[in-house]
Amino acid sequence: MSESLGTVEATNAGAERPELQKAIEEFVAAGFAGVQLRVNDERGEWVGSAGVGKLGESAKPPTDGRFWAGSVVKPFTATAVLQLVAEERIGLDTPVADRLPELGLDPRITVRMLLQHTSGLFNYTGEYYEDGTIVPGIPATGKEWADSRLHTYQPQELVGLALSKPARFEPGTGFSYSNTNYTLAALLIEQIAGRSYGEEMQRRILQPLGLRDTVLAGAVTELPEPHAHGYYRYQDGEQWQVVDVSRQNLSMLLGAGGMISTTRDLHTFFSALNAGTLLPAPLMAEMRTPHGALGYGLGLFVQDLDPERGVTVYHHNGGAPGGYGALMYSTPDGSRTLTAGLTTGDTAFDFSTALDGLVKEVFCSEPAAG
Repeated sequence: MSESLGTVEATNAGAERPELQKAIEEFVAAGFAGVQLRVNDERGEWVGSAGVGKLGESAKPPTDGRFWAGSVVKPFTATAVLQLVAEERIGLDTPVADRLPELGLDPRITVRMLLQHTSGLFNYTGEYYEDGTIVPGIPATGKEWADSRLHTYQPQELVGLALSKPARFEPGTGFSYSNTNYTLAALLIEQIAGRSYGEEMQRRILQPLGLRDTVLAGAVTELPEPHAHGYYRYQDGEQWQVVDVSRQNLSMLLGAGGMISTTRDLHTFFSALNAGTLLPAPLMAEMRTPHGALGYGLGLFVQDLDPERGVTVYHHNGGAPGGYGALMYSTPDGSRTLTAGLTTGDTAFDFSTALDGLVKEVFCSEPAAG
């Protein structure tokens, strides 16, 4: 980051928004090591941070820091697929097997089902069933993940693992959030575009929007500076272990959760998407049509925060397998956004209460947004 940008951020961070500073300090009180927040609204831009950037030190997380953003990448992937739909290079209801015949997919699975998580495909990071049964996939939790987190995966390997397991339900008959859907979407982008996923995402989204601090592909293991340190806490036998997981491998979740970004880049993308600059109106409407109990559209969640006042937000949060999380929220017109990077530390944490307070502070305070 340039010195001038850092100066601007310091000025914005000093604006009188004590309610936002208090809201992010609630995350630290809930057990997080640190949080960096960026809010853009009718009062301008506010950036701030709370907690620490590294355990044992006093400095706060950098407000322009990079972080492992996890599933926040799914709206990026969905946007690229929908751009290909807009260009009539594929249809939303085209069977995916028509374009990726070598994988042996169920011919009933469509592009829409991938983006909507209604394909029924096994989640290659593991499935958790309603009766408490857990069917593991690749190492994604505990000591096994901590020890293997620098391993490089090929997307075909991830999809192959998923297809070797029983489907969760018949295509189109249910909803189940599965990373497999979005790694398949990345492979679909490659097949249609004739370029790698990373190259096509650079051409379609990152470069046009000037997202210089976002990485979406490759076997990258190093977070560029500046960055806060994230820690993973797991039980090893009778002992709890805490390991710095600032280094992990981006290839684990191609198109589904493999992402390095900043709060600035996430704001730029999500504001542009919701302002209608990346997709034509009919496909934005498709993207925003909620499905199932969780209100998932095509790559994002739809949430009515205050139905009486008509406050609706679109969002997609994310978490790396360990140590890091990300928040990305917007009003329907893109004029008010919340983006954040979170790091976990050496204690257990409670996410929901602090998140609810922050989101309501940003989007339900006067004047009403949306």
